[in-house]
Amino acid sequence: MIPGAGLQSERTRLAWVRTAAALATIGLGAGGAALRHGGGPVTGAFFLAAALAGAVLLARTGLRYQRVQRALRDGLPLRDSFDAVLAWAGTLAVIAGSLSFVLGRALF
Repeated sequence: MIPGAGLQSERTRLAWVRTAAALATIGLGAGGAALRHGGGPVTGAFFLAAALAGAVLLARTGLRYQRVQRALRDGLPLRDSFDAVLAWAGTLAVIAGSLSFVLGRALF
């Protein structure tokens, strides 16, 4: 038997946890820093959206893990499109918040 065989879903779960925690942490930290350093409410809203996306992903981690295990056990296809879209939207919110902050500081 290959060492670590069958642990793919656990590694994937940990990757989702890292992604969710990064989105939540970056959203809160960067949002707070941007607001303290002259970022406007639009910048704060983008970072808040990223933090919210990370929090929702983190809350869904247990449910997602159970769905993965059930799909593997029953040989069913796995549909994680909502979580992927949420992670994508959170990442875009971080990018938009950063861009908003930089442009706001450069123009004013």
